[in-house]
Amino acid sequence: MGYIYLYTGNGAGKTTGGLGLAIRALGHNQKVVVMQFLKWNRTTGEYLFKHPNYEIHQFSSTEWIGVATLGDKDREACENGLATAYVKGKREKTNLLILDEVNYAVSVGMLNETNVIQMINRLKNDNPKLNIVLTGRGSTKRLIKYADFV
Repeated sequence: MGYIYLYTGNGAGKTTGGLGLAIRALGHNQKVVVMQFLKWNRTTGEYLFKHPNYEIHQFSSTEWIGVATLGDKDREACENGLATAYVKGKREKTNLLILDEVNYAVSVGMLNETNVIQMINRLKNDNPKLNIVLTGRGSTKRLIKYADFV
């Protein structure tokens, strides 16, 4: 049975907490997929990290600076990321799916909360053993209530 983990709040450590679960999964030879919403920096450790059971994808249109600079292209990139997350997560070989900054993408209107929950529900049906991590500040009360571990 897969679980939903949610890391939210101010300050650092949300992505790091999700990546800690990734290290454990990789140590057990499990498949990890990281989907980063509204991130574009390809010089971070998690982006540069290489392992045969690890893949990472970023979904943002540009190097946006502040919420006011987010636009339709960013929304489209986030929606594409959510659709890609479903495709990657439904594979039986995927054990851990990290939706990095998905909480933030919802909180700033780049993703619809209901669509995120519906996608996760579909994944739970298609790949019941899949563990899913949601990170990012500004998580909604509904997502917090939805998660198994917060």
